[in-house]
Amino acid sequence: MTGPFVTRDGSQWMPDYLTAIDGMTCIGCGRCFKVCSREVMHLYGIDGTGEVLGVCDGEDDDFDGLLNRMIMVVDHPGRCIGCGACARVCPKNCQTHAAADTVPA
Repeated sequence: MTGPFVTRDGSQWMPDYLTAIDGMTCIGCGRCFKVCSREVMHLYGIDGTGEVLGVCDGEDDDFDGLLNRMIMVVDHPGRCIGCGACARVCPKNCQTHAAADTVPA
């Protein structure tokens, strides 16, 4: 995807797309998910060895007692519009973003 990117008033703007979340740093607080209107990321359960167990569906799923912690995972990167709201609310700065003109279509 290439520019030029402009806002409604004609100002230049470069979207920064969410490309990854560091699972070692993420604390699974869900702040990024709450501000994202596009459902780009979801909360996943992790076991004691760091293996991803699956999406946490909000129904107190403990994955048969294997759940150790939860992290956010970018599972729909194509939905990101590059607004940066997730980065502004992340208390651990664990996200990686890339300028729209550097992300392959």
